[in-house]
Amino acid sequence: MTLRLATLALAFLLLGGCVETRFASTPGTAIDACDARWKGLWLDVDPASRHDEAAPGFLVDKDCRFLLLEEPERGGPLKPVHIPLNFVHDRGTDYVVVADDQLRGVASIKPVGHGLAKAFFVARYRIDGARLEIDLVDTARVARLIGDGRLSGSVDRDGNEVHALVRGDPQRVLEILRSEPIFAEGKPLVLARDPRDLPTYERERLGAKRSR
Repeated sequence: MTLRLATLALAFLLLGGCVETRFASTPGTAIDACDARWKGLWLDVDPASRHDEAAPGFLVDKDCRFLLLEEPERGGPLKPVHIPLNFVHDRGTDYVVVADDQLRGVASIKPVGHGLAKAFFVARYRIDGARLEIDLVDTARVARLIGDGRLSGSVDRDGNEVHALVRGDPQRVLEILRSEPIFAEGKPLVLARDPRDLPTYERERLGAKRSR
């Protein structure tokens, strides 16, 4: 998967494995398993940014299951992959959360180590009608905050890879999201809700490929 859509599988969070931030706890304890506003088919608004093998987007079905749409074979049918997501709503701001152990069958995820069985990816999002914007964590900024002592955690570097772990209990992680500038500003991942259902989209997609 490309960087943009590996991020989408996030768990919306740099799953390519090179640059990523994880949190030792969820942000707070008021966790929802569903945000009904996500239901529907969502497609990347900038398909030119993707390589041919990239997933085109995702589906949230009537049962609120998040299904990443992968293309195992170039030009072939899509394979929906279920990834459990959770949602946190705090003071008018929305976050999507995924445990890293839910992603190891989807992307190459290194064990978090540091005595933790698992950790969590977090992204901030906004929904305006049929538009979904997702702000990713800026790992370089998080690494500087850890180095400056503003955040408790660790940073592992290996060549071009940077893996940051932010420590703290759920309340502390929530406070960090509220007060620290950890998200990349002005560079959201943007998706648009498509009015088609998945079978219609898949049929038209494959038909367009065959006609080329």
